[in-house]
Amino acid sequence: MWVIRRDYSPADLLPLLKAAGMDGCVTVQVNQTEEENKMLLADSAAHEFIKGVVGWVDLQHPEVEFRLEWYKEAYPKMKGFRHILQGERDRALMLKPAFRRGIGLLKKFGYTYDILIFPDQLGYTRDFVAAFPDQPFIVDHIAKPYIKDRYITEEWKDAIRAVAAFPNVSCKISGMVTEADWKHWKPEHFKPYLDTVVEAFGPKRIVYGSDWPVCLVAASYEQVINIVEDYFKAFSADERAAFFGGNAVEFYHL
Repeated sequence: MWVIRRDYSPADLLPLLKAAGMDGCVTVQVNQTEEENKMLLADSAAHEFIKGVVGWVDLQHPEVEFRLEWYKEAYPKMKGFRHILQGERDRALMLKPAFRRGIGLLKKFGYTYDILIFPDQLGYTRDFVAAFPDQPFIVDHIAKPYIKDRYITEEWKDAIRAVAAFPNVSCKISGMVTEADWKHWKPEHFKPYLDTVVEAFGPKRIVYGSDWPVCLVAASYEQVINIVEDYFKAFSADERAAFFGGNAVEFYHL
């Protein structure tokens, strides 16, 4: 992890976006503090290419509704929230009454929710999203399958399809290189996972994500985007435009 043990700023990202033909990006939380929200929102205010922020708020707090209302009024670039469910000891935290209460308030303010999980939590996620049919959800990093093992399990495929069955759930195609063998991955290692996700969610509910700068432990920004550009070159121009930007604009209300 030494590769990313440094500060990264919008100035580091902008040249990469321009080289990739990207008009902008959404920045997503990594620390579960509202202090980080302030930093990310300040960056978005200072840099037009940061089109939106996915932040963090304590969804289990009894007064979380007041925080959501405050963000809505004060920060139009705050588009949604995320909790690092993958790191929780309680693997089913998303199903707890206090957490579900917080999720139930997001739609009132037009907020999205990013689902960051490991594969063992996909079963809970199916029950979770089923309880909120009108809430826009997006699964981050294709639920982090164990790509480094170089095989795709039927269990993961069945679980991701079960979640994709809910039309209010999208999937972010991102984070794949960090779940692969960092030093020896090849583009073809990702094809079975891409096939499964694209088939399950369809071209209108998939979103490109770079996972930069975390991806740098295993690949450059250019390598990450090349994987999906090569895969999607057989798709129509409209489908590619949707995947690389249009779907994100629609999902996050950019």
